Amino acid sequence: MPLLGASLDELTAWVLQQQQPVYRAKQLHQWIYERGIRRLTDISVFPKQWRAELSEVSVGRSSLHYRAAAPDGTVKFLLRLADGQIIETVGIPTEKRLTVCVSSQVGCPMACDFCATGKGGFTRNLARHEIVDQVLTVQEDFQQRVSNLVFMGMGEPLLNLENVLAAVRCLNQEVGIGQRCMTISTVGIADRIRRLAEHHLQITLAVSLHASNQPLRERLIPSARPYPLEALLEECREYVKLTGRRVTFEYILLAGLNDCPEHAIELAGHLRGFQSHVNLIPYNPISEVDYQRPSPQRIQAFVTALKDRHIAVSVRRSRGLETDAACGQLRASQATSKIATQ
Repeated sequence: MPLLGASLDELTAWVLQQQQPVYRAKQLHQWIYERGIRRLTDISVFPKQWRAELSEVSVGRSSLHYRAAAPDGTVKFLLRLADGQIIETVGIPTEKRLTVCVSSQVGCPMACDFCATGKGGFTRNLARHEIVDQVLTVQEDFQQRVSNLVFMGMGEPLLNLENVLAAVRCLNQEVGIGQRCMTISTVGIADRIRRLAEHHLQITLAVSLHASNQPLRERLIPSARPYPLEALLEECREYVKLTGRRVTFEYILLAGLNDCPEHAIELAGHLRGFQSHVNLIPYNPISEVDYQRPSPQRIQAFVTALKDRHIAVSVRRSRGLETDAACGQLRASQATSKIATQ
């Protein structure tokens, strides 16, 4: 098992198994999480003979396959994993913080009709170290500590809950990112939101609704058929009761389909009295479907209809559109045989 993702206690146990003094564990922890080493043979404070013995032990780092920077500073990375699979992660800088949009799976099984990742199918879950590696990769590239983390990349995090929770613990305790600065986004999997709530994390839960009624939701999200909207909302209410934290509802706006004031009124009816916040996402185009982004006037009318009904709402600014790094655009379309950068 790769060492990346391990806690100090786990590294201590491993060092003792190697018949090394216990203080080597703190050195190993520092070199993995602060210095971002890729090979144990690079740890110069370790004895030369021991380093030679560790040449075949995996740290668990990926290799850069492709890098693309957008004019707004957003950078998309395609990372090649040990088995040759390629995933995407995105670094999103602002004046005050650096956010990483991480993937939790290779591909995605949810098949949302407007999402590039869903069009590519599903391969496998990511392991703990493969999630943590994405954050370290962005830190190294930007030469800046990551302050915020969103599980909004490739995949459905709640279908890989064990590894996602393990990565959250590592990124919080070993890398130093506060849980309140982390967001886990889900389309909604029956009973998984409840299971997440039982861990009493301080993360933000973001639920991708994208529709104000069940028939429209099924059209956009085929996987929603066995999980009615009302059942999903009831599980979200339980989440609020168990954690004391509000839920963010993500709603992608598709021109002429789900962006009418009537849809906003219907959505407000579901959320009245709910400790929640609606995050509207104007559609980011992909080549496989012909959906359109609403006009600014349509977006504002939707916002106004929600605000008039006392629903907290904001509109997400798209970052990385020029490099297909915005919400819904992630896919390994640049997966060539060699490293590419731009």
